[in-house]
Amino acid sequence: MQPSAPTDDWRRQLGLRLRTLWRWKATADTLGIALFFCGYFWVMRHPVGRVTVMPLTPVDGWFSFWPAAFAAYVSLWVYVVAAPALARDRRELLAVGGASLAISLAGFALFMIFPTEVPPAPVDWSRHPQMQFLKSVDVSGNACPSLHVAFAVFTACVVARQLRAIGAPGWLRGTNVVWCLAIVHSTLATHQHVVWDVVAGGLLGAAGVALHHRLAGWPLVRAARRPALRAAQPAAPG
Repeated sequence: MQPSAPTDDWRRQLGLRLRTLWRWKATADTLGIALFFCGYFWVMRHPVGRVTVMPLTPVDGWFSFWPAAFAAYVSLWVYVVAAPALARDRRELLAVGGASLAISLAGFALFMIFPTEVPPAPVDWSRHPQMQFLKSVDVSGNACPSLHVAFAVFTACVVARQLRAIGAPGWLRGTNVVWCLAIVHSTLATHQHVVWDVVAGGLLGAAGVALHHRLAGWPLVRAARRPALRAAQPAAPG
């Protein structure tokens, strides 16, 4: 039997990762998302500090309300499943869970102590039922940092490393980047967040990536190609 072509090996590795610990992954995703929303809405209704309106920047003026961005906004809850689904083993799965928990707890703590809200937008929400429902559920108090951005950045970075490890093609790795950017853009295009929320969320997500890499035993940066450099150097006379 002929071995599978190298260009198809990534499909085999992808399937293997998806099948590995799949029951644990499905259970963890379901419980994790459910507990997240319980904590999110509890914190939103029990702030300790006084709610502050986030300031606008000139960049915020670049983003007009775009109803179609709602689809990208809610797609986060599908996107975040990618990182645990592609976990190679138990340690990597626990690292994803641990880092996700840390991001959530840090965000909840900030929401309670320094609650913030976005300024009112000049939009008639009654003309956009899906957004009106979102606004009625997601009341003020949980603006900065944007956990949408934090989890999008975290997922994009972890998945990028996972896809690179299996030798996934460029189109798949590009899809990962585009999906992340679409979610980040949607937070501004739906007027759920302002630029400062996005910046803070990005920093929180990056911190989660660093924690995940530490828990999973991954180096924060790719190792330098030292063997190749040594081979290129002339041998010392002896």
